Amino acid sequence: MIRRNLPFAAVAVIVLVVAPLLLEPFRLSLLAKYLCYAIVALGIGLAWGQAGMLTLGQGVFFGLGGYSMAMHLKLTEGGGLPDFMVWSGVEELPALWVPFGDPVLALATAVLGPMLIAAVLGTLVFRQRVRGAYFAILTQALAAAMVILLVGQQGLTGGTNGMTNFFDVFGQDLADDSTQRGLYLVVASVLGVLYLATRQLVNSRYGRLLVAIRDGEDRVRFLGYDPALVKTVTFALSAGMAGLAGALFVPVVGIISPALLGVVPSLELVVAVAVGGRHALAGAVLGAVVMGYAQTAFSEQFADGWLYLQGALFILVMTLAPKGIIGVAERWRRARTT
Repeated sequence: MIRRNLPFAAVAVIVLVVAPLLLEPFRLSLLAKYLCYAIVALGIGLAWGQAGMLTLGQGVFFGLGGYSMAMHLKLTEGGGLPDFMVWSGVEELPALWVPFGDPVLALATAVLGPMLIAAVLGTLVFRQRVRGAYFAILTQALAAAMVILLVGQQGLTGGTNGMTNFFDVFGQDLADDSTQRGLYLVVASVLGVLYLATRQLVNSRYGRLLVAIRDGEDRVRFLGYDPALVKTVTFALSAGMAGLAGALFVPVVGIISPALLGVVPSLELVVAVAVGGRHALAGAVLGAVVMGYAQTAFSEQFADGWLYLQGALFILVMTLAPKGIIGVAERWRRARTT
């Protein structure tokens, strides 16, 4: 057991101790952003990799968490209405905004709001035995509808531009390097705790039931289980992870907008999970970090063609390693031991 946990312990030390010491603040904030995406990818790995639910709309739940946190940060700035409301001609703070002045309620909404929506959607969909490509298209349509809704509410959500210009979080100056370092440690710690909890869930009887539903849902139903309930709970858990990631993303990056939660970002997260290896939780996390870094590196070096390079990376991995990076590592490990 100790030897089995050594890789995780080594990665934890690198992420929590070494990275803050070696990376400059800008690069550290980029890594924190990748880890926020990794939290979303962890939820996708649980829903898709373990339960077979290809969800193409995780950006919706990520955005709900992000907007919940952004609304709180805007309200703590003081000085009356948020800047974008003033520009939009809003004269009084909307009633929807008032509760988000409480940080506890804002954080609770960021996590429980996506979980509630996912639970309702899952109950309606899975009870009708909607699955496969139909479920994927439905979640993708949800992401597209969410973007249209946010863009159309200029005075309430900031419209196309979203929300930005945040100055402090829980009383700490966001421009201070120590605050950004602290945020990084919070994001990394949350990811580590969620990874351990999700791995424990996957290794439990519930996890084996998820795999059974993925491989033969009708057989599981014949044995007396309720696949709809199991899938709904799993979908809600993945949505809660995405919402929490969105709440952490806003103070780290300093912006939330419809462009960050539409169809394309949701697809990019699924691609990242596939690149890392969707059947392993570690693969989902690794894929998100690798694809996030690749996006930054390619865009810095090839501003006009980085999307093509990112696509080529995905095609290369999927062609040569259908099980992702984790699958390649597992084959290499087995080759060494034989």
